[in-house]
Amino acid sequence: MTTESASRETNLAFPILAAVDGSASSYQAVAWAAVEAALHHRSLHIVTSMAIQTGFGPEMSLGEADLEWLRDDGERILTEAARVARTAVPGAEPAITTEVTFELIIPMLIERSARAWMLVVGSRGMGAFQRGLLGSVSTAATHHARCPVAVVHGIAAIDAVSARQPVLVGVDGTDNSVAAVELAFEEASRRKVDVVALHAWSDTSGPDAPVRGWDGARESAEAVLAESLAGWADRYPDVAVRRVVTAGRPGRSLLDESANAQLVVVGSHGRGGFASMLLGSTSNTLLHSVEVPLIVVRTR
Repeated sequence: MTTESASRETNLAFPILAAVDGSASSYQAVAWAAVEAALHHRSLHIVTSMAIQTGFGPEMSLGEADLEWLRDDGERILTEAARVARTAVPGAEPAITTEVTFELIIPMLIERSARAWMLVVGSRGMGAFQRGLLGSVSTAATHHARCPVAVVHGIAAIDAVSARQPVLVGVDGTDNSVAAVELAFEEASRRKVDVVALHAWSDTSGPDAPVRGWDGARESAEAVLAESLAGWADRYPDVAVRRVVTAGRPGRSLLDESANAQLVVVGSHGRGGFASMLLGSTSNTLLHSVEVPLIVVRTR
């Protein structure tokens, strides 16, 4: 088997996994996932869950006719999702497969994430009393998934104007952001855009932000950022890098800078947390506030 053939089989074995529930947010996520799959030569697997959320009460018993109706509804959702995916990448369609499942969506996605290259979800779903609950799904996925998780909000940022914007990555100088920096450079290279690398050296902002000794602190922060980026410019010579150092809170600084980006990439937790933390304050802040797609990277 040639190296190229082995690489192709690996790409098919670790697809991009996208969850849909019929909401506008989930279809935006599928459109973004299709573009991502085409860029990385990955297959795209779209799944929808028709499981009934019963809470803590007795499980609902459904007859054969009800199950058949739910399955047909799921197939309708997937047909539209596949159409959205093909429309997003005309002429460069990845291999697309679809699946209706009656498994609960959250544990199913977390289990499947171990065999996915990336998990893509919408930021919110059909609502508290509807199937899917993608608002809950996006939160659970970013906390527990075993692969990078892309959360797509109301803006998929795949239009011609957005596609020219840079990829923004948060850099904190710890090992936790190494995977995020690597993925950001790869994304920028494939999208043929720049990288904006942001390092916020203080966790305070506003009137309490430190002023005395700012010059020295800034020099130190710039050194941390330069060290964190060392080697990546050589590995990706086609990617121009703009470095941004701020004294504000990382979440706030990244949110402000995201207005001029097509994609934000962050580690799952940073310098302020313990290694066992499921999600850091910065990534959690961006999860609930950033408008462009956000990728939360956890080291496998």
